[in-house]
Amino acid sequence: MAMSDSAAGELPFPTDFVARLRDLIPPEHLQKCLESFWGQRWVSFRVNTLKVTAQELEKELEALGISFQRVPWLPEAYLAPPENRETLVNTHAFLEGRIYIQDLSSMLAVHVLDPQPGEEILDLAAAPGGKTCHVAARMKNQGRIAAVEVIPQRLYKLVANLERSGVTIVKTYLADGRTIGKKTPNRFDRVLLDAPCSSEARFDARDPASWKHWNLRKIAECARKQKGLLLSALEAVRPGGLVLYCTCSFAPEENEAVVDHVLQQAQGGVFVEALNIPLPNAIPGLTKWQGREYHPSLELACRILPTHEMHGFFMCCLRKTEEATDTYRRRERKWSRSPKHRPREKDAPS
Repeated sequence: MAMSDSAAGELPFPTDFVARLRDLIPPEHLQKCLESFWGQRWVSFRVNTLKVTAQELEKELEALGISFQRVPWLPEAYLAPPENRETLVNTHAFLEGRIYIQDLSSMLAVHVLDPQPGEEILDLAAAPGGKTCHVAARMKNQGRIAAVEVIPQRLYKLVANLERSGVTIVKTYLADGRTIGKKTPNRFDRVLLDAPCSSEARFDARDPASWKHWNLRKIAECARKQKGLLLSALEAVRPGGLVLYCTCSFAPEENEAVVDHVLQQAQGGVFVEALNIPLPNAIPGLTKWQGREYHPSLELACRILPTHEMHGFFMCCLRKTEEATDTYRRRERKWSRSPKHRPREKDAPS
């Protein structure tokens, strides 16, 4: 079913989705949010500092006559007008991995994770690899990243992106992320979990395929998987370590409700760490939704509202306490290496 809206014209999305969106977005942000589903977004990309400096890249793009501007809050990020997308994807800079075209929300996640050279990082749902490559660049190819993906075809894309970007510190694993925490407990300094979700923030009013499969049942199915993935992430991170949970969904069932569930399971072994995102389209997480109350610390999470520069996003930082013990129970599954390599007998990172 379609629904008309005076602020943004006729929105072809399901009526339930639009109604929920109206309840979730503060009134002062609603019009811009609705309009963002129609307009062409600016092209966002980042310099791959493993291959080139920002100054060298800027000279290369200027020589090609490509207009761009730097993003003030993220030094490696740039914006270009929508009409420049086709030109950018055909440049040697893109084809040879000196730039990576990526949504600003995705770059923000790595900025918040703040990986450091020499650390051991887990990317629990890594494909197609944009964030994994960004993490490696922030680490200056020093340390170790374990990148997990459950779908073989997506893992091939991950491996290709890693190779094109010059990343050398990543080992890829074909596995269900829900099994990893039990196999590698208390190991990683930081864990990035950009969880598979209903992708509501990626809806495009001009592309019916983007919302074709949306329904409330799919949201519930995603939430079940997300809970298992987040519990696994918290098992895998070392005491004192950080887990960043994020999705590109607006649905509280996939965001605050998932974190609330995990906080209850962790029994004080985890706490929400405050996010300070100085962007005008950043708002606090929800502490209640449709009659259900969430842990009050969920207000410290962050919802990024969509604009013509970036998609909507949800982020929550979870810190594992030094005294935490792992009490989660999960079914054992074999964790094998990427098809790019021959499987080993060992089922955990080396």
